[in-house]
Parts: sequence; C-alpha cells; structure tokens
Amino acid sequence: MRVALLGPTTVETDDGTPVDIGGARVRMLLARLALDPGRPVPASTLIDDLWGAQPPADASNALQSLVSRLRKVFPDVTLEPGGYRLAITPDDVDVHRFERLRAAGRFDEALALWRGEALADVREAPFAEPAAARLDEARLTAEEERFSTGELDVAALTLMHERHPLRERVTGLLMRALCAQGRQSDALRVYEDVRRKLADELGVDPSRELQEIHLAALRGELTPRTAVDRLPVRLTSFVGRDEELVQIADRLGQARLVTLVGPGGAGKTRLATEVAVRHPLHAKGRVWFAALAGVRAAEDLAGAVLSAFDLAFGGDPLRRRAEGMNRIAEVLGAGESLLVLDNCEHLIAAAAEFAGDLLRRVPNLRVIATSREPLAIDGESLCPVGPLSVPDGQADVSGFGSVRLFLDRAKAVKPGFALDESTVDDVRQICRRLDGMPLALELAAARLRSMTVRQITQRLDDRFRLLTSGSRTALPRQRTLRAVVEWSWDLLTEEERELARRLSVFPAGADLAAIEQVCHHDALYVLTSLVEKSIVDVVETDEPRYRMLETIRVYAAEQLEASGEKHEVVDRFRRYYRDLTARWEPLTRTSRQLEAIAMFEAEQDNVVAALRGALDDRDVGLAADLLGGAFWYWLVKGDNERAELSVREVLALGDDLPADLSATFRAMHLIMTAIPGTPETAEAAAVIEECVRTGAAQKHPSLAIALPMLAFLSHNPELARREVARAAASEDAWARAAADWALSFILVDEGDLDGAEVARDRAYEQFVAVGDRWGSAMTLGMKAAFVSHTGDNQAAIELYERGLDVALELRSQDDAVQQRWRLAVEYARSGDHESAEREVAAAEEYIRGIGNDQMSVIVSYAKAEVRLRAGHVAEARELSARFKEAAESSTVLGSFVTEWSAILDARIAIADGTPDEAEACVAAAITTTSDRGDMPDLATVAELLALVRHAQGRDDAAARSLALAQVIRGRLDLGDPDVRHLVALIGEPERLSITKAEALQRIRAEAGIST
Repeated sequence: MRVALLGPTTVETDDGTPVDIGGARVRMLLARLALDPGRPVPASTLIDDLWGAQPPADASNALQSLVSRLRKVFPDVTLEPGGYRLAITPDDVDVHRFERLRAAGRFDEALALWRGEALADVREAPFAEPAAARLDEARLTAEEERFSTGELDVAALTLMHERHPLRERVTGLLMRALCAQGRQSDALRVYEDVRRKLADELGVDPSRELQEIHLAALRGELTPRTAVDRLPVRLTSFVGRDEELVQIADRLGQARLVTLVGPGGAGKTRLATEVAVRHPLHAKGRVWFAALAGVRAAEDLAGAVLSAFDLAFGGDPLRRRAEGMNRIAEVLGAGESLLVLDNCEHLIAAAAEFAGDLLRRVPNLRVIATSREPLAIDGESLCPVGPLSVPDGQADVSGFGSVRLFLDRAKAVKPGFALDESTVDDVRQICRRLDGMPLALELAAARLRSMTVRQITQRLDDRFRLLTSGSRTALPRQRTLRAVVEWSWDLLTEEERELARRLSVFPAGADLAAIEQVCHHDALYVLTSLVEKSIVDVVETDEPRYRMLETIRVYAAEQLEASGEKHEVVDRFRRYYRDLTARWEPLTRTSRQLEAIAMFEAEQDNVVAALRGALDDRDVGLAADLLGGAFWYWLVKGDNERAELSVREVLALGDDLPADLSATFRAMHLIMTAIPGTPETAEAAAVIEECVRTGAAQKHPSLAIALPMLAFLSHNPELARREVARAAASEDAWARAAADWALSFILVDEGDLDGAEVARDRAYEQFVAVGDRWGSAMTLGMKAAFVSHTGDNQAAIELYERGLDVALELRSQDDAVQQRWRLAVEYARSGDHESAEREVAAAEEYIRGIGNDQMSVIVSYAKAEVRLRAGHVAEARELSARFKEAAESSTVLGSFVTEWSAILDARIAIADGTPDEAEACVAAAITTTSDRGDMPDLATVAELLALVRHAQGRDDAAARSLALAQVIRGRLDLGDPDVRHLVALIGEPERLSITKAEALQRIRAEAGIST
C-alpha cells in the first residue's frame, strides 16, 4: 500500500489500484500515522493531533473506533507498547520519498510527487497546518535547489519571484539567470524592487548574500563559467544507491571525513565519484580526486595526491613529503574543498596519517575516502557499501538495484535485451548468486556479447572462469572477479586467512558460538578483524551473525580445499548442526516455538548443506539425525517440497537407517505423497505397525498426528481410533492435543458433528496451553469452516481472522495464505464483497512478498470464486481459465486441480444460465470426491448438484441431492447463500435413515455415475 499526502490524501495498492479511505476523520488519522511510517505514535499524541483542545468525552474509545475503521481499508495498523503504528516503510509515503529524492539531488522527481497543497483535505486537523507549512517550505526550497544546481530558467524563476517577492534566494537566482542572458539592467531592477519592499514592509536591508550578488551584477561578473571537473570520467550511467547518496551527503554535512567501506567490487569508487559530482563544491571547481590504487609505498602517497592537483615537486627526497603536504594544504586551503582519496586499503596506516594531518592543517576541507577497512582516526564517519538490493523470490524484480544495474549494462552490450518472461528467472538468479555486487554484475552483463543469459546462469558455479571480461582500461585487479578477491585476500594475515577459509563451510553465515565450535576456539578478535577488512559481514540480530558474500566464500572454499583441512572442518560443521537441530527440534512444539523457528530460519541453509553433504557421503546416521532435526520445522513453515524430497533421499540410503527413523520417515513419506488422495490401506497399516514395533510412535511426537491421520486417510477407522488412543495416553501434552485434533476428523466422518466440535475445542485449548501456534492456527481454520456450515458467517470470519493472526505470527507461509483465501471466500459468502476483494488483494500482495508462485495458484482460485459471488460471471470464467493453465504445473494442488476446476466451472455455468454444462462438471467432481471417500468435499458437491437440478427445473431431484448431502456431512452448508436460498425455495430436505456409504452410492446414481 502507498500513501500520498502531497495533495489530497490518497491510498493505492502497489499495482496502482485506488483504495477508498472513508470519512474525513479516518483520513486525518491515516495522514497523521503516515507522517511517522513504521513508528508507533502514542495514543495521547494522536488524540491531541486529531481533536486538539476539544477532544470527545471518551477520547480513547473514539480513537479506537477510528483505528478500527481505518483497519478495514488499511489492515497494517498495529497497537504496540509505544502506540499505534502504520506498518509501512518510509518509501511507501510520498512525503518521505520527496525528502529522500530531494536530499539525493533528484529535484525533478521529488517535485513531480506534488499534486497540489500538502494535506489538502485534512487541514482542519490540529496537526495538519504546521506539517503542511513545513512541507510547503521544503517544496519551495527544493525548487530553489533545483535551479541552484541546474539550468536557470528565467520564466520559471520570474513566476516564483512573483509568488514570493520577499524570498531573497529566489531573487538572487533570478538575478543570476537574467545576467546569464545579458539582461544586467533587468537584474538590477529586480534587486531594487526587492530592496524597496524589504525596507517598506519589514524595515530591513537585503541580506549580505543578496547584496554580494547585486555587487557582482554591477561588476559584470555573473556570466556562466564552466567549473573544472577533476573527477574520473563517467562512461556509464549511475544506477541504484539512492539511499547511500542521501546518507553520505548528510554525513558530509556533519563530519569532515567520510569513509566508504566495503568489499572489492561493491562500487565504492563510483559511489564516491557520484557523491562528489553532486556536491555543491563541484560546481565551484573545488573538488579533487586522488587515485591511490597504483601507489605501492607509503612515502609515495603525497606525490600521488599532488599529481591529482597537476603539481609536481623535486628537491631533497627527505624533504619531499613535508614539501608536498605544504603545497597540497596551500591548494586546498584557498577555499572550501572536497578531496576524494580512493583505494586506501593497501596503504591504510599511511592513508590514515595523511588524511588526519591534512584535516588538521586545512579547516575548510572535507574528505571522502574509499577503503576495504576504516582509516580509524578521530572524527571519521563510516558508510558501509554492501551489495545492491537483490530479489528474493518476488514476482516483480524490476525495482531492485542489482536488477536495474544488470539490465543497464546488458542493454549497453546487447541492445534490445529486456526483462521479460524468458529472462526474468535467469536475471533474478544472476543477481542473487552474485550477491548484488556491482562489479560482478557488470562482468556478467559483459558476457552477453557472446553468451545467452541462460548460459551465464548455468556457469555461475564456475564464476571465476566466467567473469573475466572486464574493461581493458581498468586496473588489473578490477578486470576479473578472481583478481578482485585475490587483492583482498593478499592483504590478510596468515591467521585471518585460516579463519576465513574455514568460515567458507557456512553458506548461511553463523554466530560466534558456531564459529568457535567449527573453526577456531577463540575466534572473536580475528573475526572482528575480518569484518573490518570487509571479508566478513556482520548482521546485527539478537546475537550477531557473521557471513561472507558468496563470491568471497567460493574463493575461500578453494583455499580450504588446498589447505588439506577441509575434511576435518566439514565434519565438525555437520556434527555441530546435527546437535543443534536435535536440541531445538522439540521446542518447535512448545511456547518457545517462535524462538526455535527464528533459529531454524537463520540456520536453514547451513542445515541443508550439512544434510546434503551427509547424503552425498552416504553418512546414514548423520543424514537421518539431521533430517529428523529439521523435518518438523519444514512442515510447520510449509516447505513441504523440501521435506518430501529430503525424506525420499534419506530413505534411499537403505537398510543402514536406524529402524525407528526408517519407520518414521516411511510414515511421513506415505502421508505426504498420498495427499491429495488415499493411501493404500494395507501399506499404511504396515507402516503404522512398524512405527509401533520399533518404538518410533513413542519416541517421535510428530507421529501422534501422522499415524492416526494415515490410518484415517487409508479408510481404516479401527486403526485410526487405536492410534488416537495411543497418542491420547502419551506423556507429551502436544501429542495429546494432536490426538484430539485427529479424533475430530474421525468423528466428522462418522457423522458425530457435536463430538467433533468438542474434540476440536479440546485440541485448540491444549495447543494454546503448550504454545504451539501451528496447531492452534490449523484448529481455528477447521472450527471456522464448521461454524460457517451452521450459517454463522460472521463467527467464521472472526475465527479465520484469529487463525490468520496466529499464522502470520508463526511466519508459516502456507497457513497464512490458506487462512487468508478462506477468509476472503467467507466474506464473499456473507455478502461483504468489498472485504472479500480486500482479502484477496492482501493475499496476492503477501504472495508477491514471499515469492511463492505455487500458493498464488490457490489465491487465483479464491479470486475467481469471490468475483463470481459478486456477480462478475464473465470475469470469473476468465479467471477460471487462467487458474487451470497455471495449475497444470502446480505441486500444491496435485490431483485436486481437476476437481477444483470442475466445481468452479459448475458454479460459473449455473450463474451463466447453462445448467447442462454445469451437470457434466458436477459429475466429474462427484467421481473424484467419492472415489477417495472425502465426505465433507462430497457433501459440498452434492449441494452443488442440487443447485444444478433446481436450475434445470427438477426440484424433486434437487431435494433428493440436498437430503443426501445432509446425510454425508451431517448438516447442510447453510453458510453458502446459494444453498440457503435453495432451501428457502424448496423447503428443508427430508431426513434419510441411511448410512453414509449408501448416501455415497445414491449421489453417484443421482449424478449418473456408474457404481
């Protein structure tokens, strides 16, 4: 969601769809929160800012009511200890984009954001006038700065001057513009008018600055002059780094030494050059650039800087440094100056001494240094320069800095290259695997002269051989990726190299404890030195994590291989993660679940690497332990594909697997591959008995859910009941909750809906008690579905919303998407089509954020149903066609694709007045649901058949189908408005005294399907 305040208050989704905000007071609240995006605003402040000196009698409740109304259109408003927070980034608000662009010198883009007066429609709010005044002043200042740094437009400046006749900076700019056109007399007339108005209206004289411009105009000095450009030639466009440009410009205003620190290839030199060219001193010819990369000895440093000044010195070699410093200080001290010292890392001590000495001698000097480690002198302000932003599964990647840079350079060598369906996956992979590092991306783009983008992607494992086509004019160490990394590596001490090569075993980085266990028992000081030298990044979390960029890690892995230490270090690495996952796995089902999930999220790639290595080396015990430690986390997070693949690979290791783990993995594999579908009864029973015989059922709590459900899905109710009883007798509280959860399925199948509800309630209470959000979210979703069948849509909506909150807290992608799309459909069933559309949009936005294309298929199905229920039949038909096309490659839906498509197309055909077309679709759905014995789904399709028969004018057959649906489920789905309407038309169906099995046969007969 994006909020615009530079004009009337508006909200739109990321794809540009406008969002209706509501009443004036809601707009005021949104505008006030948007001025502090992502930060909590105290309730007392909001009350003062919205009502001022006359708040309502119950201000707190009035504020809460406003927040509730705002959440209907803007769900991301949260209550935190510090107050109410609008959960958006500053860049989602045009006010903050304006400030960022203005600070970066991008004045045209900044001013283009304005659509009128700031906060135009909320000016009645007490907070609005001061905020609007500040924004109006910022806008005017930006207009002035645009003219100060760009072309002086006489016409535009004249209009500004007429609107603000006493604004002296505008007057000065207009005078300069007039003089530049040879209109000196007009410039002097403007000055005289302003001088008179200042005296008459304010009783003051013009400022000193304006008087100096007047004097310069009188002397004829205000003619355009081209400033000397001493910076390196910019042969390519500058892409990305907008935030860094703002940050460095801000720091240069506060500190006299700003050092850009980062690894080789990060683009420090180009960034420093861009900062320097945008600095006001550049237009005055007061910027110098000293390239130090070619300097080999400390004593030659002053001479290298002097060469940037086009100065030379001779005389006694012993006196050269002192003489050089004097001459450098003399040039820089002639006025305000900016000096760029580029590539200081190999002369770090000498560069630090030089910069410190120069800053003491020349008070008006500012220095930008680039280095792979800080100069570490007083007054230094550091600006880390890391990778450009990299896509992480998002569908739209065009806005990421790394993608923008790659595309820019790609088009330069291969005109016509574009980001489209044929290239986007490869571009995404190139940017991600090259860490978003500018030099690597430029080298990869250069390869497009002779390779396709797919060929580049396929050769990234051999990146040092691939990326060798740099500019011939660049320094040797900047022409190939290997040369860039080797330059950094050669600057390390032997102790630093040892730790660095051992760190290469951690693909996801590691905390200090892991590094000391695997690499070096006392690693902290060497580690911090590697951080200082930009070999290792530190990620600040609760516990700092240390990681290498992938390119550096690949090089370090080569060094580890050559050292002869690899086997020993890798063995320690794998065993460390075996022990870590074993320690944390039980906590994934307790009140420490979020803490455990955070650990697994951070260590995911390390655990996968350890498991992959154990599988490749056929270390059976280690592979089985690692899978056992990570499996439940993958299931909770919805990473079913990884879980299923890993189980299959571990089972392929054969008879060497421990018996209990083999049985457990066979059970998990059977249930994962059976859904959707029906496991073979005898095979399922054999696997369950093996889990009991080996003690796995008692040893692994996850089987408390898996075994009863495996028996249930394979149509073995007696065995399912036995395994429920076993789990219910467990000493593990989570296993007892799982037993009730599984029992609810059995009771529903038996037609005991009240008993099933009691079992679900017990399961939910127990999951909450042990702190398992996954079980809680699943149970809430089930409760919501069954409450909806009673006709209480609102109660179901509230349950889905609670389930969604829990799933989002858990960061379980599958559960969050499913809760949200079911919530959207429930809103549509209740008749609240606006809320249904909002939930679909929120689900789509969530999926774009996590980059899960498979889950987008499910949401597209929900979208079709939501649009259909809102009466948009043609659009629903089009969405159905798109769903079927996308679902063909879906691993989420599997065999459900045919069934879901048939149900959706049947609903569309009924709405479109073609019931005979709907009949064929319903028959297909009844076939699949009855074949697998899925009674709840079969009941839904039986109700759909009743709707078809009614549309065909066969109400007697419609009544029979409703009666059969009532037997199959135990009740009709009165939460479906179509079913409610049909019952109102033809009456309640008769109660049939038949079994579910008989009802199944009859409904197949009603649909014309052979039994």
